[in-house]
Amino acid sequence: MPRQVRAEATRESVLRGAADVFMRLGYANASLNEIIDESGVTKGALYFHFGSKEELARGVIDAGFVRSSEAGLAKIDERTPALETMIELSVLSVDLSMSDPVVRAMFRLVIEIGDYRGSGDNLFELWLDSLQQLARRAQEEGDLSPDADPDAAGLLVLQMIVGARTVAAGLGRRDRAIEHVELMWANLLPTLVPAPKVEYFRQFAARRMRV
Repeated sequence: MPRQVRAEATRESVLRGAADVFMRLGYANASLNEIIDESGVTKGALYFHFGSKEELARGVIDAGFVRSSEAGLAKIDERTPALETMIELSVLSVDLSMSDPVVRAMFRLVIEIGDYRGSGDNLFELWLDSLQQLARRAQEEGDLSPDADPDAAGLLVLQMIVGARTVAAGLGRRDRAIEHVELMWANLLPTLVPAPKVEYFRQFAARRMRV
């Protein structure tokens, strides 16, 4: 195996092992020795890629953000109504947090590390920008009430997605997080969507939660 490919494989092993340990124990309680054991690498191999626990945690956040962003971009299509895309992204955030251990750890670490970022930009600012752009397009498409503030709507959706997932985890219902997101949309849509369209989007959200 070429050296560069081997080094990348080792880095991925460290990130996966770290994600499992951080998710199980939290940032404060995780130790590098536990991560080394979980990753199946040597101490030297870990320190070759990451100089500290914080640097490693930020690496997990970066990797999770890349994975979630790639999946999210695949859902964004100008031909799809923007409000449907916002609902799709809320479902995706739950699906990825259940199926991808690195993304699941990212959602936990981005809060626990304290500054809401990996090694780059504040992730909440990036998520907010995407949702606000979608909310503006939804209003142009007639799916967001004309008297609604699209930037405020994007912020509200971000707060409720993060909150629904966090509360589900805090209540020991991580495997039922999708139910919290469905409840969120059922109550949020009447405040954002023109009355004749509420039922359509409620049914769309309900179908998406059950796929």
